[in-house]
Formats: sequence, C-alpha cells, structure tokens
Amino acid sequence: MSPRLVLLGPPASGKGTQGRRLADDLGLAYLSTGALLRSAVEEGSTLGREAAPILARGEYLPDPLMCTIMADWLAKHPDGWVLDGFPRSIAQADFLSEWLAAKDRQLDAAILLEVPVEELLVRLGNRIECPECRWSGRPKDLNGAARCPECGGVTGPRADDTPANFRSRLAEYEENTLPVVLRYEQAGLLHRFDATQDPGAVAARLLDLVKSLKSHGQAA
Repeated sequence: MSPRLVLLGPPASGKGTQGRRLADDLGLAYLSTGALLRSAVEEGSTLGREAAPILARGEYLPDPLMCTIMADWLAKHPDGWVLDGFPRSIAQADFLSEWLAAKDRQLDAAILLEVPVEELLVRLGNRIECPECRWSGRPKDLNGAARCPECGGVTGPRADDTPANFRSRLAEYEENTLPVVLRYEQAGLLHRFDATQDPGAVAARLLDLVKSLKSHGQAA
C-alpha cells in the first residue's frame, strides 16, 4: 500500500510547499487543512462561515469540528496521503490513530519541519498563495510573473499572514502541537528535518526518507 504521512511544523515552516511536492512526487493524495478552510471561507460555505471568525483571530478550529472534516476526507482517501496541518492536537492525533486502527492500518511517518522563529517571521512577509489551486511559495518562485506556476491564477499574500495572527498560531502550535510531536517521537515515528535549507534540497531529503521507509517495509 502507499504510505500515510503527516507533516508537522510551526506556521511558515514550509509544510504547504513540501507537502504538495512530496505528494506529487509519490502520487499520493494531499490535504492542507489550512488551504481547505481558507477556500471554504472564500466560498461562503457553511463550514466557511463557521471557520471565518476563528481564523480571523489566528486560532485553529475546535477539535470536534476538525475531526468531523477529517473523517469525511479520509473516507474518500483511505490509502496513500500526506496530511499538512493535521493532527494539531492530542485529541486530533487520537482521532487519527483510532481511524487507522479501525481500518487495520497505521501511520508510516510523522515529519517535523524545524525552522527558527526569526526565519519564520522573515518567511511570513515573503509568502504568497494562489487562491485558485492553493499553490504556495515565494515571489522569486514566479520568475518575475504574477501568475501561479500551477494553474495561472493571480497570486498574492495570504489574508491571514499578519504578525498578530502568526504570534497566535505559533502560541497554539507550541501549546497544542508540540505534545503531538513528542507522542510521535516516543512512538518512533518522528523524523526531524532542518527546513532552513533550499526547498529543493529539503524536498529531495524527504523523498529519500519515504523511499527508505518503503524499501524497509515500513510503509504498509
């Protein structure tokens, strides 16, 4: 079977860039919970209306709502995926573990992207996203153009990329997600990566990791 992976890290650590690239390279389903929620807000869906004021405060959605969203997505993608932005809490990690156990499956790896706070702040002011396909990157990735390299949409800064929102998201990450990191580390599933390197170099190392898991029979 194809590997099942979760991508962890503080805001602006590169989860979107690396998660999408890894999924594309391996032919896996990819989910960015942040991108999914931002799309819902822009579309004005029921989920979007519920999520909008929470996201505007730089907070994450409550666990019951997030787990309901994930249950629906996982039911459609039972095998072979990269999850970016989930689980973000112990309750969410418990949900994912129980969902996998009920399917007689397991998580293959949890990948942690590590970046110093000072660099995260620099990245925050230099991050753009396509509202059409949710490609994310940096202005220099566009080679002087203003169009998304994936779909041709008009790119721009994310609406939630403000210093106040960043501080709020970082505080929530430290309080709620670092315990998830510790749990996966104790379970022998965690792989730490220095994500300050060139994105291409990080992507190559991530791909090597997953290939090594498969060659050793860990991805099942």
